[in-house]
Amino acid sequence: MPRTTVSVTTSMKTLASSLLAIALLGFQPATAEILVKNGDKIAFLGDSITAAGWGSPSGYVKLTIAGLKANGVEAEAVPAGISGHKSNQMLARLEKDVLSKKPQWMTLSCGVNDVWHGARGVALEDYKKNITAIVDQASAAGVKPVVLTATVIKEELDNELNAKLAPYNEFLRQLAKEKNAPLADLNAMFHEKIKAANKPGTNVFTYDGVHMIAEGDQVMAEGVLQALGLDAQQLDKARAAWAPMIAEGKAAQAKRDEARRLRQEKAAQEKAAKEKTGAKP
Repeated sequence: MPRTTVSVTTSMKTLASSLLAIALLGFQPATAEILVKNGDKIAFLGDSITAAGWGSPSGYVKLTIAGLKANGVEAEAVPAGISGHKSNQMLARLEKDVLSKKPQWMTLSCGVNDVWHGARGVALEDYKKNITAIVDQASAAGVKPVVLTATVIKEELDNELNAKLAPYNEFLRQLAKEKNAPLADLNAMFHEKIKAANKPGTNVFTYDGVHMIAEGDQVMAEGVLQALGLDAQQLDKARAAWAPMIAEGKAAQAKRDEARRLRQEKAAQEKAAKEKTGAKP
């Protein structure tokens, strides 16, 4: 009996060790569950930043869709960004531009113009009502909202406009929590990135302090994808897929910069010529 017991015990230990080895060899780190599913439509509601996010080769809307595809999710974008729009205007066109398209998801990027436009902007209390109405109406229609905090107004983080924007963004964070909506805290991400870049007086992520270049669009897309459930490994796949898009976006931006330089140069020459001949500029 003692020999049999020892033999059985040894066999059980060997079997356990073998099973453990097999399990370890076959183990693969689990990837996060992505909220968006194959065939889903995502409406991107916003202003000129969102309009360019679709119009630019490296815009954040296109990067978001490409990042999902790189992780096996085929989603369709419903572009709904209009330059200059504020919360009241987005609310007014919500049915036409978003709900009527029957998307499963809607990202909401709004706040820069509400503050940046000054007297023509939207006061904080009215902004809260407008944004809450957008989120509630989308939810009631079966569209899942994803709240994006507003990006920066100039890359000088301590300026008056960014200080005024802060309570708008704090409201968005609270609203996302109350409504149990995914949050892409883009403002916090840009604050972190701009501080890390440490290039005072230089625009690193925008061409004018507000509108994105490829680097800024990438930050926005990363924030949106994180809100949609992608983990670090999945974001790496997205970045790899973005490389040719970002290169194309930078080339397009270089052409726009050169065209702008030539226009400015021509305007300066015309002004100088008028001044030389005594004509009024």
